[in-house]
Amino acid sequence: MMSSLRSDHTTRIYPEPLDITDSVDRFDTIPDSLLLLIFNNIGDVKTLGRCSLVSKRFQSLIPQVENVVVRVDCVISDDDSTSAATAAADKSRGPFSNFVRLVVGGIVKPILAIGQFLGPKRSSSSSSSSSPALFVGNSGDFDGEELGSGSVTHHSPTQVLKNFNEIRFLKIELPSGELGIEDDVLLRWRADFGSTLDNCVMLGASSVIHPQGSASCDLNYSCGNGSDDNGSIPESFYTNGGLKLRVVWTISSLIAASARHYLLQPIIAEHKTLDSLVLTDGDRQGVLCMNKEQLEELRVKPLSASSASKRTLVPALNMKLWYAPYLELPDGTVLKGATLVAIRPSEQSGRKEVSDGSWVSSAFEEPYGTAARLLAKRRTYCLEMNSF
Repeated sequence: MMSSLRSDHTTRIYPEPLDITDSVDRFDTIPDSLLLLIFNNIGDVKTLGRCSLVSKRFQSLIPQVENVVVRVDCVISDDDSTSAATAAADKSRGPFSNFVRLVVGGIVKPILAIGQFLGPKRSSSSSSSSSPALFVGNSGDFDGEELGSGSVTHHSPTQVLKNFNEIRFLKIELPSGELGIEDDVLLRWRADFGSTLDNCVMLGASSVIHPQGSASCDLNYSCGNGSDDNGSIPESFYTNGGLKLRVVWTISSLIAASARHYLLQPIIAEHKTLDSLVLTDGDRQGVLCMNKEQLEELRVKPLSASSASKRTLVPALNMKLWYAPYLELPDGTVLKGATLVAIRPSEQSGRKEVSDGSWVSSAFEEPYGTAARLLAKRRTYCLEMNSF
């Protein structure tokens, strides 16, 4: 009797051995829709490239991914014969860096070269000099084409994305340091484009004092002497170079945004399924956004561009500026010389501006979204800028 119970007990604990003759791969029973959901959550183009090498089934599904993220790894020379040292030196050169040096002088470092980062690799015979270009390294290109020298494979974003047929949401992230500024200076911008600039918001501060070292200040008051600044810009702002510095920040941000926009044309023309495109950088310093309507506008409306500087021409602009000598945020962070600039083309000046508050205040992530909302409540100053 006991042996019978023990035998039954053993049978219940240990299952029947697997039939080794069963050749069905249970992984193959996962539907394609579920695999695509997983791939869309992965997003990263290099990881997707590696996944495509796993099986023929994966390779056939990867081109159907709708959500793609391309992180640009490095700036390398277009000339295969250029040494690594020369390629590193070329990082600081670009099609519009000389212009920025002229405008900015010693206040802001030159814009990092981003020219031709989306274009195809040029042969060495096409130019006598080598131009820097941004590339995605070891991205797992599906056709196995190698563009780099030696054992390292590099692909431009255009070449990587040519393998995707149904991209709807695309994000491209550039390396950090596009606009070189001092460590304690805050500069953030966001621009929306169609065939030209729709709007741009720039937030800057001459220095940022974090909560550990900041004194308690009342919002909308000067913390230096505790007196009410009544929202007006002090006279010293015009005489000590404060206004000149803000103009430099604004021009630099617009040049960076218009250069990014110009270089996106090949991708936008190739991928007509796009609903959203975001181009940012590792520092989250600047963000260029395009929605479905803006993408379609760029496809059908001629682009005003400067071929010499490789950027979209910036139209004549109307700007609104808000300034606070000191601005304390709810988390205790203090922005010294906080400045908010809202920019729109002059041709839009006759339109109703009901949505102004939302597009300005929602331009930045926290805590800078709060800073923008607080600054927008202060006295407004209007400026104009010619096209360039």
